[in-house]
Amino acid sequence: MNVFWFRRDLRLEDNVALYKATLEKEPVIPLFIFDIDIIDSLPKDDARITFIFNTLKKIDTELKKVNSSVLIKIGKPIEIWKELISEYKIDKVFYNKDYEPYAISRDLEVAQFLNSKNIGVFSYKDQVVFEESEVVKADGLPYTVFTPYKNKWLSKFNDISLSENNPKSNFYNFKTVFPSLESIGFVESKIKVKRYNLAHLDQYDAIRDFPFVDKTSYVSPYLRFGLVSARKLIKIALKSNATYLSELIWREFFMQILFHFPKVVTQNFKSKYNQIEWRNNEQEFEAWCKGETGYPMVDAGMRQLNQTGYMHNRVRMVTAGFLCKHLLIDWRLGEAYFAEKLVDYDLSANNGNWQWAAGTGCDSAPYFRIFNPTEQLKKFDKNLEYTNTWVKDLNEFTYPQPIVEHKFARERALFTYKKGLNL
Repeated sequence: MNVFWFRRDLRLEDNVALYKATLEKEPVIPLFIFDIDIIDSLPKDDARITFIFNTLKKIDTELKKVNSSVLIKIGKPIEIWKELISEYKIDKVFYNKDYEPYAISRDLEVAQFLNSKNIGVFSYKDQVVFEESEVVKADGLPYTVFTPYKNKWLSKFNDISLSENNPKSNFYNFKTVFPSLESIGFVESKIKVKRYNLAHLDQYDAIRDFPFVDKTSYVSPYLRFGLVSARKLIKIALKSNATYLSELIWREFFMQILFHFPKVVTQNFKSKYNQIEWRNNEQEFEAWCKGETGYPMVDAGMRQLNQTGYMHNRVRMVTAGFLCKHLLIDWRLGEAYFAEKLVDYDLSANNGNWQWAAGTGCDSAPYFRIFNPTEQLKKFDKNLEYTNTWVKDLNEFTYPQPIVEHKFARERALFTYKKGLNL
């Protein structure tokens, strides 16, 4: 028999490796591994684990219609595979590629082990349209600036056609007892991931900066965990909105940056920023985390994040810029906080956007671009509709005074950056 390994592709339709697996003569066991190297560091009510669990349960229900199941395992992947080959006679293993540093090393270890046991390993491109080395400069080097990358991506895209990969009903007949969330070591999160809605994508460029409109697609966690394919969204974007298409290309740009420059996980992309003297004031960082900075748009964003696991895109830029520039707190601290809270957390995008906000990234806002959070509020939420939704005490005596004065913070940031950059 063969095994298909679910990872960032939690769907039965339009799934390349699953489709390839079901074309084989041998029946397919669908497998998902709760990797303790990842999940052991998460809070017990992590919203993403609840989301993944509920998604797998739906997939299992679908598979039961063809007398099959999802085989759920908990442990270190390499140890799980050692168990599986003693339980089943496995001929081939199929999975979709992942481009993050941890995933690359994990998959290499698993593939080497399986190959040593004469088990075939087949990996496929699925979570992107173009993977790490398909959109590169003429000399073969990776792009580090978005616009030329996007132009090359679009010119190359014309050469391909997108096709759906729907699996054949070639699943192994077996029944497993679907585990409880508690048996995996978690409890159900109070945070629910919103259903996605693509109805307003044709207006995306006109409404994307206004959080109070709340016509966001909310598709990002579904794309992150592969409940919807990048191919499907790109097909829709091609027909509906060029700006939205650009955002999907940004996603692939940051993925290839992470692949080619894995140092960005812990280091500045631009090493000349290594001499910036971050203040890293613990009390100010805590105030930012709680949404108690005295700047209404910043606080609204952070409270939305803490309560829902989500934050509007424009507000993400404002809150991140505020932390790095106004408070001179290292982007890595903010990036880690977002990584803990966001239901759509994706290492490459989160890292890329935080380094953009700090000015340290490959294609970033210049160090002297410092958002004025008060002006951002007037421009994008002038009637305070979004702000009042999340900052209930805005007009109360309990609401804090601004943690720092904007003009002072701006001048301090410029001085600190110039000093670090020897300007």
